[in-house]
Amino acid sequence: MAKQGDRAPSRLSRDGSGSRYDFRPVTEADLPMIAAWLAEPHVAEWWDDPETEIAQIREHIDSISVEPLIIELDGEPIGYMQSYDPHLEDGHPYSDQPFGTLGIDLSIGRPELVGRGHGSAIVRQFVEQLFEEGAPRVIIDPDPSNGRAIRAYEKAGFRAIGRRQSEYGDAVLMAIDAEDGDIE
Repeated sequence: MAKQGDRAPSRLSRDGSGSRYDFRPVTEADLPMIAAWLAEPHVAEWWDDPETEIAQIREHIDSISVEPLIIELDGEPIGYMQSYDPHLEDGHPYSDQPFGTLGIDLSIGRPELVGRGHGSAIVRQFVEQLFEEGAPRVIIDPDPSNGRAIRAYEKAGFRAIGRRQSEYGDAVLMAIDAEDGDIE
């Protein structure tokens, strides 16, 4: 098996237009790759230290409340995503959302793919899948100073519905509802 650095040059799309993504469950074998992504400056700015995050992701592999996923493009891992049910955790700051609401978090791990439209395209595709599975609402909570993420989520159809405090600090709570029709 070739090591990550030994792979042939990537033929990944340079932007998210027309791309299709696959979402697969995280395995123990993915944790070193996720740790490397978490150490990238564009990711580290918004997540806790890699050691803490990897410990939490490891716990989520068998969780019923959080589903950790690898985002793939053309069969190559490009990022990390998780979906969660705020109603399955006692005292979750978003448990006031409608029953069935799911939350998502994501980071594009590959720095060369940041700022190219992948974030909004990934979110659009994943949200469509969650709506098809019956979720009435999907929420996401970027840091208020993460303008790039907020713009990507707005482009995917999310709208700000308030500010919240989470265990990670101040957040802009954004939502998109299934009843809003087709997402953009």
